Amino acid sequence: MVSMRKWLISGLLVVVPVAITIWVLHAIIAALDQTLLILPQEWRPQTWLGHDIPGFGALLTLFTLLLVGAIASNFIGKRLVKWGDAVVSRIPVVRSIYSSVKQVSDTLFSENGNAFRKAVLVQFPREGSWTIAFVTGHPGGDVATYLKDDFVSVYVPTTPNPTGGYFLMLRRAECIELDMNVDEALKYIVSMGVVTPSQPSLTHGSPEAQ
Repeated sequence: MVSMRKWLISGLLVVVPVAITIWVLHAIIAALDQTLLILPQEWRPQTWLGHDIPGFGALLTLFTLLLVGAIASNFIGKRLVKWGDAVVSRIPVVRSIYSSVKQVSDTLFSENGNAFRKAVLVQFPREGSWTIAFVTGHPGGDVATYLKDDFVSVYVPTTPNPTGGYFLMLRRAECIELDMNVDEALKYIVSMGVVTPSQPSLTHGSPEAQ
């Protein structure tokens, strides 16, 4: 019985990660395949092959992103993007949604952005209880007029799903900068502490929220 239990656990350790990886990839590809719906019926694989091609939508999405990125990177493309932003900014309701999403995407995906570049250790949800957070910037707007000390904005993700979490503004001195990259920190959070960083070490100081 002891050997069977050991074999069962060993089997789970091998099969579960593979199964979950396949399931996640299948879900992503299935979602991206929905982009085929934007194509005319006569252009879809089902029309000229008689059946769907799994992953064709993912390839179409990748090609579209590369094409748009290539166009937007040159001089004319940049002018077109600015013109499009100006047009959208004149549409009520739409401009509020678009501007908010654009600000977030520019912060996250810009090569010069500093959000989610640094992992820190903070006390949350109470003093004496510690968790990992990510520096997202500095408090701004009217909030900054009330926070006179040196504060930083941090995002505290939940586990095992890091897409949900809490936005906090903490004193820089209350955050301990971690010698840990974002990927290691996310693995640590998602695994609920089971997968620890290979070389955990702390640099006691303030986070470099640039």
